[in-house]
Amino acid sequence: MEKRLKIWHVLYAIAHRFLRRRFHITAEPCKAEGPCLIIANHVTTWDPLLLALSFRDNPIHFVASEHIFRHGWVSRLLEKLVEPIPRRKGAGGADTVMACLRKLKAGESVCIFAEGDACWDGLSHEVFPATGKLARMSGVKLVTYRLEGGYLSLPRWSKKLRRGKMHGAVVGVYEPEKLKAMKPAEITALMNRDIFEDAWARQRREHIPYRARNRAEGIERGFFLCPRCRKIGTLRGVGNHILCACGLDLVYTEEGFLDPAEPFETLADWDRWQRETLAALPAGEDQVLFSDPDMRLTEIGPHHEQTPLGRGVLEQRPDALCCAGMRFALPEISSMAMVKANILLLTVGEKYYELRCARPCCLRKYLLWHQLRT
Repeated sequence: MEKRLKIWHVLYAIAHRFLRRRFHITAEPCKAEGPCLIIANHVTTWDPLLLALSFRDNPIHFVASEHIFRHGWVSRLLEKLVEPIPRRKGAGGADTVMACLRKLKAGESVCIFAEGDACWDGLSHEVFPATGKLARMSGVKLVTYRLEGGYLSLPRWSKKLRRGKMHGAVVGVYEPEKLKAMKPAEITALMNRDIFEDAWARQRREHIPYRARNRAEGIERGFFLCPRCRKIGTLRGVGNHILCACGLDLVYTEEGFLDPAEPFETLADWDRWQRETLAALPAGEDQVLFSDPDMRLTEIGPHHEQTPLGRGVLEQRPDALCCAGMRFALPEISSMAMVKANILLLTVGEKYYELRCARPCCLRKYLLWHQLRT
């Protein structure tokens, strides 16, 4: 533990100035001592580093997506320095839960971004229902933590950082004795309350500009349905504008709102509408509902080994996902998830697959269709 603390202090000294300047973040120090289970909202791929700014003297094991363990020497270095706990997105998490409990019982702290996925629309999701049970079983303090301003600083669909404002702080610290007196569902509800963040409600109060050029570029990675012509896959971000071939032209402003504000003022409103519209999409027998070209299909082994299976058009049919000569029936896909904006992960029986797009497209629509139909 002493060795880990020294390594943690070195990494902190290297990273904290860079992160504070790059993200304009203020991070309040956590005063809770000893091992703890940290539950935080999830907005950007930088969240573990940004949260760590509040925990200078408390080394943390982060639960991390399995894909970060597939980058050769970089992955080996990360494993040696910070010992992340792997979790297969789009797969069961029993092994991950046991690994967390082992670390906590050994007197070490663990952080889980328990929504499971960074948000697309600026609104926090509910945490996994079993998270409350894990907190109760852990026998350590529960610390809830909220990052504010992250979505407008770096939306998941964009690669471009905006210069605005971020803030990170502990919301609550709950002793294990208190958790023992609560039901798991009550603890889960407490977590949801503490870490909930609504980027749009906050922005209506604070009106902070998030400055960058080409603010709308990449919007098509998260938004696939045009509100004007209702076609799928025709949107694109050009400069600060969201455009469609039908003539749609919306400005994504520095404050993150849409101009004009009709039919939607925020991306959260747009996303709610596109999900509802997708749910009502008529689906004929074995028709192609939507598709994207140039997709790579890979099978991922139990030890992070990768076996390429082919490349081709990814097609969504009413009851199946098809790519590179393979057909995955929706009822056989036990779970599906996304990493970043360009990787789709799915579990089929005992096998684990990755679909990766080589050009900007919206893989989200495949994930949403699976969620709607299973």
